[in-house]
Amino acid sequence: MRKIGILLGVAGLMCSLLCSSCSGDNDLTKASVLIHSDVDSCFSSTLMKLMDEELSLRSSIKWEQSASPDKKQAQIVLSIEGEDETPPEGYRIFFERKKGENTLRIIGADKRGLLYGIGHLFRILSISNNQILLPEEIDISSAPAYPIRGHQLGYRNTANSWDTWTVRQYEQYIRELVLFGSNCIEDIPFQSDSQSVHMRMPHREMHIRISEICEKYDVDYWVWTPAEGNLAEESVREAALKRHEEFYKSIPRLDAIFFPGGDPGDNHPEHVMPHLKELSKLLKKYHPDAGVWISLQGFDLEKINYFLDYLNTYNPDWLTGVVNGPSSPPVDLERDSLADKYLHRLYGDITHTIRCQYPVENWDQAFALTLGREPTNPQPEYYAGILRRDIPFTDGFLSYSDGVNDDVNKVIWNQVAWNPDKDVREIVVEYCHFFFGSDLAQQAADGILALEKNWNGSLRDNKSVEETLALWKKLESSHPGLETNWRWQQLVMRAYYDAYIRARLIYEQDLEKKANSILGLAGEAGADSAISMALAELQKATSSPVASGLREKVVSYCEALFKSVGLQTSVPIYQASGYERGCILDFIDYPLNNRWWLEDEFEKILDMGTEEEKIERIEIIRSWSNPGPGQYYDNISSVSEGLNVISRTDDAIDYAWWDNGFSRKRLSTQLFQFSPILEYSGLDTECDYLIRVAGYGEALIRANGTRLEARLYNKELETFKEFILPKELISEGQLRITFDRPDEAHLNWRKYSKVTDIWLIPQ
Repeated sequence: MRKIGILLGVAGLMCSLLCSSCSGDNDLTKASVLIHSDVDSCFSSTLMKLMDEELSLRSSIKWEQSASPDKKQAQIVLSIEGEDETPPEGYRIFFERKKGENTLRIIGADKRGLLYGIGHLFRILSISNNQILLPEEIDISSAPAYPIRGHQLGYRNTANSWDTWTVRQYEQYIRELVLFGSNCIEDIPFQSDSQSVHMRMPHREMHIRISEICEKYDVDYWVWTPAEGNLAEESVREAALKRHEEFYKSIPRLDAIFFPGGDPGDNHPEHVMPHLKELSKLLKKYHPDAGVWISLQGFDLEKINYFLDYLNTYNPDWLTGVVNGPSSPPVDLERDSLADKYLHRLYGDITHTIRCQYPVENWDQAFALTLGREPTNPQPEYYAGILRRDIPFTDGFLSYSDGVNDDVNKVIWNQVAWNPDKDVREIVVEYCHFFFGSDLAQQAADGILALEKNWNGSLRDNKSVEETLALWKKLESSHPGLETNWRWQQLVMRAYYDAYIRARLIYEQDLEKKANSILGLAGEAGADSAISMALAELQKATSSPVASGLREKVVSYCEALFKSVGLQTSVPIYQASGYERGCILDFIDYPLNNRWWLEDEFEKILDMGTEEEKIERIEIIRSWSNPGPGQYYDNISSVSEGLNVISRTDDAIDYAWWDNGFSRKRLSTQLFQFSPILEYSGLDTECDYLIRVAGYGEALIRANGTRLEARLYNKELETFKEFILPKELISEGQLRITFDRPDEAHLNWRKYSKVTDIWLIPQ
């Protein structure tokens, strides 16, 4: 475990609670602020402005700055004592009572320590419009466990909100992240110069301003700088060097550049490393203490070995460290492969839900199809677990984020990296205390944790979704003053959205069941007549929609979020850069049954030449997910229709994303696994079985470890592969189906083989 800070945690005693009717010793309403002379005047001004502005957001009270100790009233004293007792970035907060003085002292090991101490204070103060109380006697000492704690906040047109922001909004957000423990921010200056319709400031100018903000709060300023073209070409390298130098000259602060190896880009390290060496010379010219980092993202084994051999051969001092991100080697193995001189940092994706590094576990298809890849995604328990698992092999993290949708997750990672043992609920309570007020902290924390539970397992069976909505509706009505708070808006909106999708799912699934029952009468009523009646039943989803009131609330909150924080939940309405960028409003009515697919299939059937052909195809359609007695069907990516599927994470559920998310294909074909694992029990050992597989590409199937040969092998979507399972391979009624991964390294990942549906049919 590479813990480079010393975690002190809570070292002092937490004494008896005080209330507003007590002696008033902890009443800070009329406190003044004394900043010790060991804090330089510029940073002193930053601290005072910070406290003034944070107070003004919560109260009409103002703390005046004093130049000397005041025995007549409570005083908050800020100082820096960077001696042996407090590790770097650490702080101590305690009351000092002597000679009639009532002094709350915040002592930082350094400037950052002071900021973190102030952040801690604001997370525990009870602030109302006319009173400020410190509810507990405190003596707290704390320091971070890991030295790198930050987030990527790239000003670019592909982010779901940041392209709308002003400098003031960036400063406020960076400040808030700092108060929760961040010490670095990563910007994206080079990927694209294209202006979004929302940008109020040119790229170049905003990057300078973000660097200035980082300097103001003593936050490390990093930049993400992927290759722009083929580095084997001299002209490309020279253009990149020129562009980098212009950038380095223009910004007041730069602490590190991060070069992603293969996401994006496809350059071999034989070209990357000499290029980075040249960049490092330019970097040191303008920012002598700045570091150079690289990730091995997208590198195959040959490239990884080349890189490691390069380090062993040249032992470059110009390289600071290695970043572990999506598609990097396993974090523990990567750390073990590096010499101790090189630092190691996580680049974890905390912003996406699907087709990503950390897909949501046991996520219902209905959410994947409507909320998509970049929704508001508070998952405190999930992301705390991920970081606790991976951060011991690193020196910290700087997350991948693409907007404000992951705001809760940012704070979770900040606080877990500060103290890996800190209780998750305590972190969420502090988040709610800071942003929503002390009177609401516990209830709002319960609401956030409930939103995470909304996403666990079958949505149809998850009755807690309505309970979550009821909780948030109660908070919504009792705290109207928060209606303009964008964090609050996101959380309440999600509660309404989840409930609306559940109501639609139940309604539309039931419509499809009725339609399939009608299709079962085709032999008697005729194919055309059965299709007409089934179609009318399916179209009730639009002609007689369900839960319209919930939908209206979502629409209203999306409008409010665009106005408050620039969150772009729609391409046509809010000019989001793409449907993948959190456009939940565009998919709020996406069919949650196979209505679109059935409509298209019905047209094909009506064009068939004979009644017999029509009936045959209708039978395949209506029984697709409802096989007969003794038969098994698994929708591979469905937590409700994939009951025999045991593979749930990592390789599990991905989203094909055809037609910008508006595909009319059968729902089961749109989400898939590459190599699912299924287990069955209680099978008939006296008969053979037919295994039918739907998907795309290859299906290298094994039954209890034995590879099966196909009798039918269609590779296109919605066609079948069939394999005979001899009874001899069924051991005591038990069956485990697995899939070997074909060698598809030469293909784009979107073309990889996929499995979507599996049937097990006795013969």
